[in-house]
Amino acid sequence: MCLALPALVVERRDGDEALVELGGVRKSVSLALVPAAAVGDYVVVHVGFAIGLLDPEEAARTLALFAEAAEAAR
Repeated sequence: MCLALPALVVERRDGDEALVELGGVRKSVSLALVPAAAVGDYVVVHVGFAIGLLDPEEAARTLALFAEAAEAAR
């Protein structure tokens, strides 16, 4: 099963590295495949790589669905 998650870019670092946040968790990822991503953008993250930019409204809808699924699983 493959899963890609929307995450907010909170810091650009040296090279292709960036710090992203998802649900209060921050993780270092590579922006090598999305070099135009900037702080404040949402990116789709899969196995440590941002693989695309995501519209903020689409990111909000996707994150709401994940939250709803997590709540239903409790």
